[in-house]
Amino acid sequence: MTTQQPTNFKIKVEIWSDVVCPFCYIGKRKFERALNNFSFNNRVEMEWKSFQLDPYTVTDPKKSTLQHIAERKGLSPDQAAQTISFITGMAKRIGLEYHLDKTPVVNTFKAHRLLHLAKKYGKQNEMEEALFDAYFTQGKNIDDDATLLQLASSIGLDDKETTDVLTTNAFGEDVKNDIRRAQQLGIHGVPFFLFDQKFAVSGAQDESVFLKALNKAADEHRKSEIIEFDGDDAGVCGPEGCAI
Repeated sequence: MTTQQPTNFKIKVEIWSDVVCPFCYIGKRKFERALNNFSFNNRVEMEWKSFQLDPYTVTDPKKSTLQHIAERKGLSPDQAAQTISFITGMAKRIGLEYHLDKTPVVNTFKAHRLLHLAKKYGKQNEMEEALFDAYFTQGKNIDDDATLLQLASSIGLDDKETTDVLTTNAFGEDVKNDIRRAQQLGIHGVPFFLFDQKFAVSGAQDESVFLKALNKAADEHRKSEIIEFDGDDAGVCGPEGCAI
């Protein structure tokens, strides 16, 4: 008996994320670690989807995330600092450097539009990484046109096209469509990973959870393999004629 495995299957992973979500960056790293240990990692196609934790946020470069958390959750400065310290520790354990005391309060709609421009050129993952690093590690305002232009240029996007996107509402509907689909799927928090529209992982889970989901998706593809029972070649016709 011989097995003919599918040779061209792809596992599609859709990831809903917001670029000011600290757990989204952590989740990205954990997923990447799982991907590195996955036997079919060259068959995984990632697509980042837009999600806004608070679409009504007004960008205020003078207000830090620390202040924002304290005000929004009704915490004292010390309590907010403890929350920040906990998240920073999580990030450090996965190899990320967070400076949440310096990150400004920003609306992310423009950054998400830029991610869709990057998607057009197959550079979405690079753009996502650049935005995360700029915000969480460097404390940059990722709603600022000059900052976004610099980040886009750093991954090889054309300056003129980037400027055109930033100064119009280009890709705005794409962002809204991602958010609408998230609502249809019942997604209320990010990061959210959807594998082949069948299996989901919510949150910045352990690497082992992501690896389990990847293997499950691969198993589903392998179910379509053809099992051929061995015998002789009698009764088979091919381009060279028929075997007798």
